[in-house]
Amino acid sequence: MSLRRLAAPAALIASAALLAACTSNAPEETADTANGGGNAGVAAGANDEPGETVTIGFSAPAADHGWMGAITSAAEDEAAKFEDVDLQVAEGTNDVNLQISQVETFINDGVDAIVLLPFDGAALTEVATEAMEAGIPVINVDREFSRPEAARVTVLGDNYGMGRSAGQYVCERLEGQEDAVIAEIAGIDNLPLTQDRSQGFADALGECGLEVSNRVAADFTVQGGESATANLLQAAPEIDAIWNHDDDQGVGVLAAIENAGRDEFFLVGGAGSKNMMDKIKAGDSVVEATVIYPSTQAADGIRLARLLAQGKAMGDLVEVEVPRLVQLHAPVVTADNVDQYLPTAFQS
Repeated sequence: MSLRRLAAPAALIASAALLAACTSNAPEETADTANGGGNAGVAAGANDEPGETVTIGFSAPAADHGWMGAITSAAEDEAAKFEDVDLQVAEGTNDVNLQISQVETFINDGVDAIVLLPFDGAALTEVATEAMEAGIPVINVDREFSRPEAARVTVLGDNYGMGRSAGQYVCERLEGQEDAVIAEIAGIDNLPLTQDRSQGFADALGECGLEVSNRVAADFTVQGGESATANLLQAAPEIDAIWNHDDDQGVGVLAAIENAGRDEFFLVGGAGSKNMMDKIKAGDSVVEATVIYPSTQAADGIRLARLLAQGKAMGDLVEVEVPRLVQLHAPVVTADNVDQYLPTAFQS
């Protein structure tokens, strides 16, 4: 396993301020039962002060597209803000067995916390549970484990909410067009996150009497997006709206659209890349909107891992324990609000 240690310069930020939303799905009785979580005796203001140095292990899939690259960079940047965080970054991998071995190494090394974005949540559940049973709090990011006891905290984007946001935008744009042809370009179909996005989209469309007429699945890559979209455009000679789940594969989606010479529809993206936001702002393409899927999830995971490892609570909450679930919002970016979101957009 390849590890990079990131030593942090002296810079301290209140750890709860940047968490967009959080809910607790189960109260903890004591710090001991939470496997390293929380300390009721810590005052909120103590989060601003350096504590005992903690070692946090971080593992994520390979940064083979813009969103995943931004996830890892944001985690590293966040850790660098704290002089009391020693971040060990495992080499990004899409090999499930290798990622399992990375977590096993973190356990054997006795790290204080693990922030884990699994390539496959179900496949990493067992080893994450082993870490929790060893007293190491695990922060599960983005792709959920199959059992809740595998993580002390789960940080998620709102995949179902993404689909609903996209669907509601399409409903508003196509109001009154009962026979509208709507296409969907999904990501990796066997991932629960893709299934949740599609379900949210279908549910929102159903509420305004619309449905998906043509659906294809890509793989979150430029090549996959281009190939899937080419097939879609050949199968559907007329389309009114397209929702593309992922802005990274959207680069290929737009290439296929340009190659086909099609522009009779509008397109809604997903994730919130700078590329798509630039097109939204320019107003000279089929891209009208994108739905945010925050690339800050692992950065929030680093903050939460630090709190848990140091036995601290979240200063902005009355609750004395760090919540079990943090789910981030999925707003729609249009020409009306794009300037608000461009500063935190990632590059595809």
